[in-house]
Amino acid sequence: MTAVSVPAPAPAPPGPPPAPAANPSDRRVVAVVVAIQLAASLGFFAVMAHLVAHLRHDLGLLAGTVGLVLGVRVGLQFALLLPVGAVTDLLGARRTGMISCAVRALGFAGLGFAGSVGALLCAAVAIAVGGALYNPAGHSLLASVGPAGRSGGFAAYVAAQHLATVAGPPMGLLLLGTGSGFALLTGAAAALWVVAGVLFLLVPRSGRRSTTARPRDVLAGVRAVLADRAFLYFALLTAPTTLLATHIMTAVPLLGFTPAVATLSFSLLAMVAAAVQPLVAVRRRGERPWVLRTGLLCAAAGFFVLAALDGTRPGPLMLAAVLNGVANGLVQPSVFQRTARRAPPERFGSYYGVLAFCAGMFSFAGDLVIGRLFDLGPAGAAWALTGVGACALLAVACTAADTMAGPVAGPARGE
Repeated sequence: MTAVSVPAPAPAPPGPPPAPAANPSDRRVVAVVVAIQLAASLGFFAVMAHLVAHLRHDLGLLAGTVGLVLGVRVGLQFALLLPVGAVTDLLGARRTGMISCAVRALGFAGLGFAGSVGALLCAAVAIAVGGALYNPAGHSLLASVGPAGRSGGFAAYVAAQHLATVAGPPMGLLLLGTGSGFALLTGAAAALWVVAGVLFLLVPRSGRRSTTARPRDVLAGVRAVLADRAFLYFALLTAPTTLLATHIMTAVPLLGFTPAVATLSFSLLAMVAAAVQPLVAVRRRGERPWVLRTGLLCAAAGFFVLAALDGTRPGPLMLAAVLNGVANGLVQPSVFQRTARRAPPERFGSYYGVLAFCAGMFSFAGDLVIGRLFDLGPAGAAWALTGVGACALLAVACTAADTMAGPVAGPARGE
């Protein structure tokens, strides 16, 4: 018998194996969540861009009272993220999302008709509760998508948020220009949140039965995350990221730039952040440590540029906006991708809640300190912005010991 030679198989090409194709259910989840994000973000930014002017000029509130209303919304929303993440795991992201949109719709509707400080605070509380429920719900749905579609899905989600950041304020201005007042604007925002809530009904059911959230179950979810020391270190490491992403919106007006220049810089920032998303989504780059480090370095550079400005040089401000846009575009997907890889599917809400709570509390405390420094004059403002940049550099330095940085970090997920 003649032996038949069988050619050896060709060696596999270098590089990571291709990810399996996303299934139709995953594509539907991504499409629905992106549509929800666009509707909800349009409603949010359309109102928030003009809220301070309404409180200050239409209602005649003192600056301290305006700060109280805004602070209640931000502080309460951040504080609630710790337990609400675990609640999302228990109720299910779909149901939590619908509840969040209903609560926020009520909050925005109430904001338009509130004529007293008490009514404004009630509306602020409703908006805070709705926001605390909304973010874990949206992120949990995207985390449930398979690895083939998760990176691109989150990139589209972030891009939708930044596009709404650009489109929302002009839309609000147009509604205010109709002569119907602030109530029409908040009513439109409430309607957009109702639309977002209805869209949650289009998310495929997970098949996992939702349960009533009991205090001991919520605490068990939080304790499970706190027991993961590597992730807890990562959460503390990335705690400055919310302050780095949002503080430029406060710093630019306080530095004395005109509203037109400030608006242009914010729009440029949002467009750059959206444009970066395809780069981060390809081949799951967001999971790689260099993406987070590069984003933090860009954030530091942006705030160092801001520290040298006094409201008279729009050119360097645009450079700072571009740097901050690149930072936002890299850091947000990196944090999400690495959290989704680490967290067990049934615990993602709890993991996200701890992560967002740490970042939110750092941002809340940082804003209070930075505000005091700005009150000291130009020198205090320069020190404040330099300090924010230094926080980014410190986070970069700490990534050298990040135990979640390895390519196989985290529990097995079957990916």
